[in-house]
Amino acid sequence: MSKLRVHLLGVLVLLTGLLTTAGAQPASALPDDLWFDPAAAATLTVQNGRFTDGLGREVVLRGYNVSGETKLKENNGLPFASVADAKKSATALRALGGGNSVRFLLSWAYAEPTRGQVDSAYLAAATDQIRAFVDAGIRVYPDFHQDLYSRWLFDSDSWYTGDGAPKWAVDLGDYPDEYCGICPFWGQNITSNAAVTQATYDFWHNEYGLQDAFLDTAQKTMTYVRQNLTATQFAGVVGFDPWNEPHAGTYDSGQTSRAWEKDVLWPFYVKFRARMDAAGWQAKPAFVEPNLFWNANIDFQKQEGGLLDSTLGSRYVFNTHFYDQKAISGVFMWGKAEDGQYVGDFGTVRDRATATGTTAIISEFGHPLSGSVSDKAPTVYKAMYQALDSRVKGANWWANPASSGPVLSGSQWQWDIYNGRHHELMNDNPNEVQTAGDAWNDEDLSAVRLDDSGKAVLRQDARMLDRVYPSATAGRSLAFTYEDRSRDGSTTLTWNPVPSSLPNVAQLVGSGQYALQVWRSDGSAEPTELHLPASFPNASTTVVSDLGTVFGPPAYTRTTPIATAAEPGGTGSRRLLLTAADSGVLHYALVANGATAPSASVLSAARAELSSWMAAEFN
Repeated sequence: MSKLRVHLLGVLVLLTGLLTTAGAQPASALPDDLWFDPAAAATLTVQNGRFTDGLGREVVLRGYNVSGETKLKENNGLPFASVADAKKSATALRALGGGNSVRFLLSWAYAEPTRGQVDSAYLAAATDQIRAFVDAGIRVYPDFHQDLYSRWLFDSDSWYTGDGAPKWAVDLGDYPDEYCGICPFWGQNITSNAAVTQATYDFWHNEYGLQDAFLDTAQKTMTYVRQNLTATQFAGVVGFDPWNEPHAGTYDSGQTSRAWEKDVLWPFYVKFRARMDAAGWQAKPAFVEPNLFWNANIDFQKQEGGLLDSTLGSRYVFNTHFYDQKAISGVFMWGKAEDGQYVGDFGTVRDRATATGTTAIISEFGHPLSGSVSDKAPTVYKAMYQALDSRVKGANWWANPASSGPVLSGSQWQWDIYNGRHHELMNDNPNEVQTAGDAWNDEDLSAVRLDDSGKAVLRQDARMLDRVYPSATAGRSLAFTYEDRSRDGSTTLTWNPVPSSLPNVAQLVGSGQYALQVWRSDGSAEPTELHLPASFPNASTTVVSDLGTVFGPPAYTRTTPIATAAEPGGTGSRRLLLTAADSGVLHYALVANGATAPSASVLSAARAELSSWMAAEFN
């Protein structure tokens, strides 16, 4: 889209703000909107291999899965017990967790409890909870979630449970009694439990019309959501994830995992894409996942895949998960994660997205926060966020920033405010009441919980979760890094120190956190935006850029090249705004949070060092 058309669109949206969908309420601006925000918040699209907002800026989605509560029965397949809890969670996610997006879990079982009949009360409640997030300035992509196909496959006294398909879908099949054998991890049921594998196989082969029924329910769900959000709210719903962690169940004789993706999984996505279009979601991409095991990091789990035979293009997003199964096993990785541990794995995700003609998102990643391997969590998470930011390890970044690649979008698993406070009757068994952790198959991965006063508090280091990241780049992002200085116990982890060849930059950064963004401008009047964590208050934030040097950035105006403002949504979260209205020019910005005001001479010397560094590395 040309810049002129983009600006005209922005003016139109700003002047009218009245577009509505059938049955929806009039649109309105979000709290803390600036002049360009309503146009920026128009439907997110994929252009030139990047997420792109309504102003043509590159967008990075960062946030969490909301939430594994959907997998439980206690709130009937909803992430929250009430809209009030959803609003509380959305505000905390933005202000404490630094997120600008969520993967919002939905349940087929509760959307269609009786075959052919959607539960309008469930859809209404889910839509109300989605609204709480988009009204807080948080983009949403719903996900029809399943694990182990369905909870109704499992006996009341089973060690495990599932979620996803409704009871009637299970009753149609003559499935064997579930049994996994020696399975210390719930995920082993995916391939070892005959009840799960046969039911999954039936879905993919549309036995009993199961897949058709699911697609009908998905279309009705999407239609309901569109019709019951305002146009402004619906613009905040950026796409749909059709099916969580797809796997064949069992392969046909002679069939490979790659052939299954090509001949079974991809046709399903094409059908889902058509249902999105019929429901009025034509402008939104489908967030499609490859075979669950395509990027497993244990050799005997890995299967060929990654949608190798499909061209996705801009109407799809390459959507994958990544868990370090070696680290989780406690057997295949004894130590902790190190600098650059996952840059190769996440680089492969970038490459697959490029090869398929679209952008990528890692819609689940994480590590247990309790149990025998939880000591690895601080380093595993740091290494995963590092790999989202750049495909170059910290020790090499300053010497090779041009190889960073695009900043990846990602949704951490998970954000469940009820962590440790559940009351879930596992498989409806009153003698198996689950209260601890996430209350699902002994998992405990939530980044948040409620304290005794009902306030949302983080369970992980805020320095690692609430991060600087380029939420919107006016132009083309060329390189980005963030040294969060997060902690492993009492040890501060510094994997990307400023090199000694930049002594004034090193002095400016000191022992604090810092981020560095390099981008090429495209003539936009609208600014590049970086999320500012709570650990970067204006009073101790320094910005060194070719646009200028500032200690304590001022409030944003159109004529202020380096400034701060609240992020839209009224949650108290903040952003750094960098305005460069030229075109085709290289720009950089170092953002640091040292507490002591730097001298003018240090600022000037640091700027000179960075300018020379950028010229050497990018020209």
